[in-house]
Amino acid sequence: MDTLLKILEEYGYWVLFIGTFLEGETILLVAGYAASLGWLSLPLCILSAFGGTFSGDQLYFFLGRRFGRKLMPNRSRQWRRRITLVLYLLNKYDTWFILSFRFVYGVRNVTPFAVGMSRVPTYRFFLLNFLAAAVWAISFGTAGYWFGRSIEQFIGEAEHAQMYVLGIFVGIGVLIWAIQKWRGYRKDREEEEQEKKRPRAPSPL
Repeated sequence: MDTLLKILEEYGYWVLFIGTFLEGETILLVAGYAASLGWLSLPLCILSAFGGTFSGDQLYFFLGRRFGRKLMPNRSRQWRRRITLVLYLLNKYDTWFILSFRFVYGVRNVTPFAVGMSRVPTYRFFLLNFLAAAVWAISFGTAGYWFGRSIEQFIGEAEHAQMYVLGIFVGIGVLIWAIQKWRGYRKDREEEEQEKKRPRAPSPL
C-alpha cells in the first residue's frame, strides 16, 4: 500500500498527463477517484488532464494541417470514414462541434486531425480547444471524485476495499479500450475482405 501511494505521489500526475495526451477520459476518472481517497490532489489532477488533452489535440491539429492530405491514403478505412464524418459535422455545427467533440463517442481521437485538414483558422481552434479542454477536465475529474465519495459511503474507509474498487475501475477502463480497438480492427478486416470479393471493372485498353 505504501509503495502504491509513493508511486502515485511521484508519477501519478505525469501518468495522467501522458494518458490524456494519448487517449480519453477513463484515466481521468480513475485519477478523480484516487483524489477522493486523498491519494492525489483533485485540482492538480484537473490541471494535468487539461494540459495533456489540450497539448495532445493541438499536436494532432498541426499534424492534420501539415500532413493530413498526404497521410489520408495510408490510413485505414475506418480512420478515413471517421475523418469524413468529422468534416461533415464540422461543416454543419462548426463552433459547437469543436467545443463538444470530446464528449462524442467514436470521433474523439480523429477530430483534431480532421479540423487541421479543414479551413478552421489556427487561432480559432486554439481558443476553442483551450475552453473545451478546461470544461472536459473539470467535468470528468469532478465526476471521478464524486464517484469515489459515493463509493466511500458504502464501503467505508477500508483500504483493501478501496484498492479493489480502484482495480475494478482500471480493469473496466482497459476492457472498454481493448473492445474498441478490437471492434475497429475487425471492421477494417471485414471491409478489406468485402473489397477483395467485389468484381473489378475491366481496365480500359
